Amino acid sequence: MLRSRVIPCLLVHNKGLVKTEKFKTPKYVGDPINAVKIFNEKEVDELIILDIDATINGVEPNYQMIEHLANESRMPLCYGGGVKTAAQAQKIIKLGVEKVALSSEVIANPQILKDIAEIIGRQSVVVVLDIKKSLFGKYEIFTHNGKKKSKKQLVEFLAGLENIGIGELVINSIDNDGIMKGYDLSLVKKVRECTTVPLTVLGGAGSSDDILKLIEEYKIIGASAGSLFVFKGVYKAVLISYLPKSVLDVIHKISKT
Repeated sequence: MLRSRVIPCLLVHNKGLVKTEKFKTPKYVGDPINAVKIFNEKEVDELIILDIDATINGVEPNYQMIEHLANESRMPLCYGGGVKTAAQAQKIIKLGVEKVALSSEVIANPQILKDIAEIIGRQSVVVVLDIKKSLFGKYEIFTHNGKKKSKKQLVEFLAGLENIGIGELVINSIDNDGIMKGYDLSLVKKVRECTTVPLTVLGGAGSSDDILKLIEEYKIIGASAGSLFVFKGVYKAVLISYLPKSVLDVIHKISKT
């Protein structure tokens, strides 16, 4: 039976694990391999790893790093960063990754989704959309770590993704990134009204209550977070963590009702 998933999201920058606020000022928080080892012990539902350098620098995915992460991971793994071709996606899947995430390349060439799905299967294709609210309250799509505003209109673009067919959509709120004051539920509502694609939400979770609120409202959904699982306390001391089993049991029960 399908159920909601609670998914840590790790950002890789200069080969290290970092956390950002509103996509700025990356703070080093450790080694990605060590983080994966800890999450293994905590038996997390799934893990998203995004290399935030690859697209900006115009380089291919770091296959050696991906292989090391996949070999270490005992949980389903989704990788994104620098993927531009079906051949690259296939190579990543062969390294042991379950899902491949794309962002800027999809904005430029939506057809790439069909090309990749034909090789690795639609269920393994994930689209990550970085969203920011304008001064006039309009949700806009950005790429390249929030530096480039796309000309694509959110509602129309979501309809296109629905028609193409993808395995999963990850909506990442730039405004809420690293703030830890809750998800942008208005954004989630807007996206959910536009598409039936399996959805994961990222950006803003600061407590288990934020995740519970999201899942109570939308049931079967992915609740992803970064800061919540790498920081502890008001001073944000680095400590890899996950939700306690008692909370996870409640979340999984909610998603079944």
